[in-house]
Amino acid sequence: MLLEALRADARLAGWLRDLEAEGEAPTDVALPGADELPGVLLDLSVPHEDINGLVALRARLARDEEATTLLSRCVARFVRDMGEIGKGWEPPLFPDSAGPLGRYFPVYVFVAALPYVRAYHRERGVPEEVTRRTLADLGRHMAVHRRRRGRGGLLFPWWTALYFHGELFQLGRLQYQRTRLGQRTGRAVAAAGRGLGPGDPCLSLHIPDFYGALTPSACERSLALARAFFAEHYPDEGYEIAVCDSWLLDPQLKLRLPADSNIVRFQDRFALAHQETTPDDSMPIGFVFGDPELPLEGLPRRSSVERAVVDHLREGGHWYGGQGWFAL
Repeated sequence: MLLEALRADARLAGWLRDLEAEGEAPTDVALPGADELPGVLLDLSVPHEDINGLVALRARLARDEEATTLLSRCVARFVRDMGEIGKGWEPPLFPDSAGPLGRYFPVYVFVAALPYVRAYHRERGVPEEVTRRTLADLGRHMAVHRRRRGRGGLLFPWWTALYFHGELFQLGRLQYQRTRLGQRTGRAVAAAGRGLGPGDPCLSLHIPDFYGALTPSACERSLALARAFFAEHYPDEGYEIAVCDSWLLDPQLKLRLPADSNIVRFQDRFALAHQETTPDDSMPIGFVFGDPELPLEGLPRRSSVERAVVDHLREGGHWYGGQGWFAL
């Protein structure tokens, strides 16, 4: 049973008690029926390999009264502060002892939350096309899980939660998270005389690896879409600053790549606010090669980016994250 596996884990047992302490489980949370579920999953870009398993497990979930109650509690807690920055919530990763239902449980939470996030998008006037492309990130991250683990599941429920909580949108090549300036970047923005500082609204840019080349034209189109989108649908929040926290802002890339490369030209948009001093070599390996746990010895050198990442590491160097900003 799913809850038996959770109660056997001290951390998850505490999480479960806290959730149950919030009161009675709501009765209006529902998953699509077995006949409707495949179409819903396809709309979310869920890989074909996962659909039959999710449909079959839905019947098992429905027969498990405790698991169904847990699902209702999770959805109710997740949608309670829909759209509020930083107030999202997500189910944790369950242990292997929870079996396939545990691996897929976050997917069921997000599917059951669909009516709520879609209603929130409609309330804000978000176009259906933006909603569809944004929420499709669920399936993309399920594909990442299958590629890395060889079975169905979801690697990062906390990340998918941003999409389903109305905090992050896909607009062309880039993704934009509604957030607030942190201390370091906020101080850099204030020092530049922008009239903003720590705690003020900003858009955090994210660069998915499934959307083609990071060309300047694709970025310009995406930024134009973002300026229009947030001015229309979030005029009360007044986004003037874009930020990014990524290994793509490591200045060492300019020593390894041509000046006209897409990554260098993307980096040139930003004023660097902070450079990390702790290396994170797994990030570029994961971004460029698809899996941060791949051994360095077997990595290919087919493109300029692959050669830059691999050669730098093989020569004893490291890669570091950077935090930058620019005015929208």
